[in-house]
Order: sequence, then C-alpha cells, then structure tokens
Amino acid sequence: MSQGGVTARSDLRGGVGWMVFGVVIVSASLQMDRFETMGGTVYTAPGLVPGMFGLALIVLGALLAWRGWRAGRALAGAGTGDVAPTPLLDRRTLLALALTLGYAIGLVGRAPFAPSTAVFVAVFAWLYADQPSPVRRALVALATGVLTALVVVLVFERVFLVRLP
Repeated sequence: MSQGGVTARSDLRGGVGWMVFGVVIVSASLQMDRFETMGGTVYTAPGLVPGMFGLALIVLGALLAWRGWRAGRALAGAGTGDVAPTPLLDRRTLLALALTLGYAIGLVGRAPFAPSTAVFVAVFAWLYADQPSPVRRALVALATGVLTALVVVLVFERVFLVRLP
C-alpha cells in the first residue's frame, strides 16, 4: 500500500485508540465522588472537566478513525499494492512517553513544580523542535519552557486557586 494507505491505516487505528482512551476517562470521571453530601453540584464535581476531555477525545478519535476508514476505502478502490505496516510505537513516540512518565512520576510532587515544568518543557521542545540553528533551537526551547511554567503556575494559582506542589 502507498504512503496514503499507511496513513489511512494509522488514522483508523489511532482514532480507535483515542476513542478507547476517551471511554476510559469518561468511565473514571463518572466513578469519582461528587461530594453531594457536602453540597456539591454537578458543576463542582471533580470529574466534570476530565469527563468533558474524555468526551472530546471520543469525538475527535471518531473523526480521525472515520477519516482513516474513508481514505482506506478510497485506496482499496484504486487497487494499490500492500507494504509492511509501520510500527505502532516508533522511537520518537517511546521517547516522548518516557519523558512524560519521567516528569509525571519522577518530578511532580518530588521537586518544585515551576522549575521541574520549565525543564521538562524545555527538554521536550529542544528534542522535537524544527530549528535550523542549534543556538536558536536551544533559545526557543528555553523560552518555551520558562514561559510555559510561568503561565501554568499563574493560571492554576490565580485563576483556579489551586496551589501547585
């Protein structure tokens, strides 16, 4: 199958994966305590926002899967040849997963939040940036990390009134 066929297959699989992940999130958010005995309403339930994110993942995953399914049908009608499937997890995806888990498990709650977030985002941006100059790449990554950490801390502590670790 041509590159379009590989993309169509990836979109279909990825869309189904995102839909399953969304269902897991919605299910978990529905199981969270609503604090009704303490006067909590549906709008103050801790699972409301994660549930909405889960629903968004289900809808967007369905759109992605539908696009992949349609593209696959169009390619099948064109009679394209088949090639070996690409791996579901490639090196870049595994590196992103390792960085994210390292941040979430190793740094959050164990080190000051703002510097940890700045370092995580800067490393992530540096690794995945598409900058021609190494100096520019480092500067953009550093600025991205620092600004992201500042915005996240300000939004959570000033808008949501949530103290970060």
